[in-house]
Amino acid sequence: MADTLDLTRFEHAILPHLDAAHNLARWLLRSPSDAEDLVQEASLRAWRAFATFRGADGRAWLLAIVRNSCFTWLRKNRRQELADEFDEAVHSGESESRDPERLLFEGMDTRRVQQALEELPAEFREAIVLRELEGMSYKEIGDIAGVPIGTVMSRLARARKRLQKSLAAPAGKEV
Repeated sequence: MADTLDLTRFEHAILPHLDAAHNLARWLLRSPSDAEDLVQEASLRAWRAFATFRGADGRAWLLAIVRNSCFTWLRKNRRQELADEFDEAVHSGESESRDPERLLFEGMDTRRVQQALEELPAEFREAIVLRELEGMSYKEIGDIAGVPIGTVMSRLARARKRLQKSLAAPAGKEV
Protein backbone atom coordinates (compact mmCIF):
# COMPACT_ATOMS: atom_id res chain seq x y z
CA MET A 1 0.00 0.00 0.00
CA ALA A 2 2.83 2.40 0.84
CA ASP A 3 4.46 1.74 -2.54
CA THR A 4 1.19 2.56 -4.31
CA LEU A 5 0.89 5.83 -2.40
CA ASP A 6 4.51 6.70 -3.18
CA LEU A 7 4.02 5.87 -6.84
CA THR A 8 0.91 8.04 -7.00
CA ARG A 9 2.70 10.93 -5.26
CA PHE A 10 5.68 10.51 -7.61
CA GLU A 11 3.43 10.50 -10.66
CA HIS A 12 1.75 13.73 -9.55
CA ALA A 13 4.83 15.57 -8.26
CA ILE A 14 7.51 14.54 -10.75
CA LEU A 15 6.20 13.07 -14.00
CA PRO A 16 4.51 16.27 -15.24
CA HIS A 17 7.97 17.85 -15.38
CA LEU A 18 9.68 15.31 -17.63
CA ASP A 19 9.38 17.62 -20.65
CA ALA A 20 11.16 20.40 -18.76
CA ALA A 21 13.79 17.90 -17.62
CA HIS A 22 14.37 16.74 -21.18
CA ASN A 23 14.52 20.33 -22.41
CA LEU A 24 17.18 21.23 -19.85
CA ALA A 25 19.22 18.08 -20.53
CA ARG A 26 19.02 18.56 -24.29
CA TRP A 27 20.33 22.11 -24.06
CA LEU A 28 23.06 21.24 -21.58
CA LEU A 29 24.27 18.15 -23.43
CA ARG A 30 23.55 19.36 -26.97
CA SER A 31 22.38 15.89 -27.90
CA PRO A 32 18.78 14.62 -27.91
CA SER A 33 19.83 10.98 -27.49
CA ASP A 34 22.20 11.73 -24.58
CA ALA A 35 19.47 13.88 -23.05
CA GLU A 36 16.96 11.03 -23.24
CA ASP A 37 19.41 8.69 -21.52
CA LEU A 38 20.23 11.16 -18.79
CA VAL A 39 16.59 12.07 -18.12
CA GLN A 40 15.80 8.39 -17.78
CA GLU A 41 18.73 7.96 -15.38
CA ALA A 42 17.73 11.08 -13.44
CA SER A 43 14.13 9.86 -13.22
CA LEU A 44 15.33 6.59 -11.72
CA ARG A 45 17.47 8.54 -9.24
CA ALA A 46 14.45 10.68 -8.38
CA TRP A 47 12.32 7.58 -7.80
CA ARG A 48 14.98 5.98 -5.58
CA ALA A 49 15.33 9.18 -3.55
CA PHE A 50 11.65 10.09 -3.56
CA ALA A 51 11.23 9.10 0.09
CA THR A 52 13.51 12.06 0.92
CA PHE A 53 11.46 14.52 -1.17
CA ARG A 54 9.90 17.01 1.23
CA GLY A 55 9.42 20.00 -0.99
CA ALA A 56 6.33 21.32 -2.62
CA ASP A 57 8.09 21.92 -5.93
CA GLY A 58 8.73 18.66 -7.73
CA ARG A 59 9.83 20.53 -10.83
CA ALA A 60 12.77 22.25 -9.14
CA TRP A 61 13.73 19.03 -7.37
CA LEU A 62 13.71 16.98 -10.59
CA LEU A 63 15.54 19.68 -12.56
CA ALA A 64 18.24 19.81 -9.88
CA ILE A 65 18.75 16.06 -10.25
CA VAL A 66 18.83 16.38 -14.05
CA ARG A 67 21.25 19.29 -13.86
CA ASN A 68 23.60 17.44 -11.53
CA SER A 69 23.43 14.33 -13.72
CA CYS A 70 24.22 16.39 -16.82
CA PHE A 71 27.20 18.16 -15.30
CA THR A 72 28.56 14.88 -13.93
CA TRP A 73 28.20 13.35 -17.39
CA LEU A 74 29.86 16.38 -19.03
CA ARG A 75 32.79 16.21 -16.58
CA LYS A 76 33.35 12.57 -17.49
CA ASN A 77 32.71 12.77 -21.23
CA ARG A 78 33.20 16.33 -22.47
CA ARG A 79 35.40 18.23 -20.07
CA GLN A 80 36.09 21.02 -22.57
CA GLU A 81 32.43 22.07 -22.67
CA LEU A 82 32.54 23.02 -19.00
CA ALA A 83 35.43 25.44 -19.53
CA ASP A 84 34.21 29.01 -19.48
CA GLU A 85 36.97 31.19 -20.77
CA PHE A 86 36.84 34.85 -19.85
CA ASP A 87 36.54 37.02 -22.93
CA GLU A 88 36.94 40.69 -22.09
CA ALA A 89 35.07 41.76 -25.20
CA VAL A 90 32.07 39.65 -24.23
CA HIS A 91 32.05 40.16 -20.46
CA SER A 92 32.54 43.90 -20.30
CA GLY A 93 31.71 47.05 -22.15
CA GLU A 94 28.47 48.12 -23.69
CA SER A 95 27.21 46.73 -26.94
CA GLU A 96 25.35 48.93 -29.35
CA SER A 97 23.51 46.04 -30.94
CA ARG A 98 19.88 45.24 -30.30
CA ASP A 99 18.81 42.77 -27.61
CA PRO A 100 18.15 39.13 -28.54
CA GLU A 101 14.44 39.19 -27.68
CA ARG A 102 13.81 42.03 -30.08
CA LEU A 103 15.69 40.22 -32.84
CA LEU A 104 13.54 37.16 -32.24
CA PHE A 105 10.36 39.16 -32.69
CA GLU A 106 11.70 40.71 -35.87
CA GLY A 107 11.75 37.35 -37.62
CA MET A 108 15.11 35.94 -36.51
CA ASP A 109 15.81 32.50 -37.94
CA THR A 110 15.10 29.85 -35.30
CA ARG A 111 18.13 27.80 -36.29
CA ARG A 112 20.37 30.80 -35.74
CA VAL A 113 18.97 31.31 -32.24
CA GLN A 114 19.48 27.62 -31.45
CA GLN A 115 23.05 27.81 -32.71
CA ALA A 116 23.72 30.89 -30.58
CA LEU A 117 22.35 29.08 -27.52
CA GLU A 118 24.44 26.00 -28.25
CA GLU A 119 27.59 28.12 -28.43
CA LEU A 120 27.11 29.34 -24.85
CA PRO A 121 29.11 27.67 -22.07
CA ALA A 122 27.02 25.08 -20.20
CA GLU A 123 26.40 27.22 -17.09
CA PHE A 124 25.18 30.16 -19.17
CA ARG A 125 23.04 27.89 -21.36
CA GLU A 126 21.54 26.36 -18.23
CA ALA A 127 20.60 29.76 -16.80
CA ILE A 128 19.02 30.95 -20.06
CA VAL A 129 17.08 27.73 -20.61
CA LEU A 130 15.71 27.69 -17.06
CA ARG A 131 14.80 31.38 -17.09
CA GLU A 132 13.66 32.07 -20.64
CA LEU A 133 12.42 28.69 -21.84
CA GLU A 134 11.16 27.22 -18.56
CA GLY A 135 10.08 30.52 -16.95
CA MET A 136 11.73 29.84 -13.60
CA SER A 137 12.49 32.53 -11.04
CA TYR A 138 16.03 33.52 -10.09
CA LYS A 139 15.51 31.83 -6.73
CA GLU A 140 14.38 28.58 -8.36
CA ILE A 141 17.35 28.64 -10.73
CA GLY A 142 19.69 29.29 -7.79
CA ASP A 143 18.18 26.36 -5.89
CA ILE A 144 18.54 24.04 -8.88
CA ALA A 145 22.09 25.13 -9.69
CA GLY A 146 23.13 25.38 -6.05
CA VAL A 147 24.34 28.97 -6.44
CA PRO A 148 23.35 32.33 -4.93
CA ILE A 149 20.83 34.54 -6.73
CA GLY A 150 23.63 37.00 -7.53
CA THR A 151 25.45 34.28 -9.46
CA VAL A 152 22.26 33.47 -11.35
CA MET A 153 21.87 37.13 -12.25
CA SER A 154 25.49 37.33 -13.37
CA ARG A 155 25.21 34.21 -15.50
CA LEU A 156 22.02 35.47 -17.12
CA ALA A 157 23.56 38.86 -17.85
CA ARG A 158 26.64 37.28 -19.40
CA ALA A 159 24.57 34.79 -21.37
CA ARG A 160 22.28 37.51 -22.69
CA LYS A 161 25.26 39.64 -23.66
CA ARG A 162 26.82 36.73 -25.56
CA LEU A 163 23.52 35.97 -27.26
CA GLN A 164 23.09 39.60 -28.15
CA LYS A 165 26.53 39.77 -29.70
CA SER A 166 26.08 36.50 -31.57
CA LEU A 167 22.62 37.32 -32.90
CA ALA A 168 23.52 40.88 -33.87
CA ALA A 169 26.38 39.68 -36.07
CA PRO A 170 25.52 39.14 -39.75
CA ALA A 171 24.43 35.58 -40.51
CA GLY A 172 27.32 33.23 -41.20
CA LYS A 173 29.96 35.43 -39.56
CA GLU A 174 31.85 34.43 -36.44
CA VAL A 175 31.86 36.81 -33.46
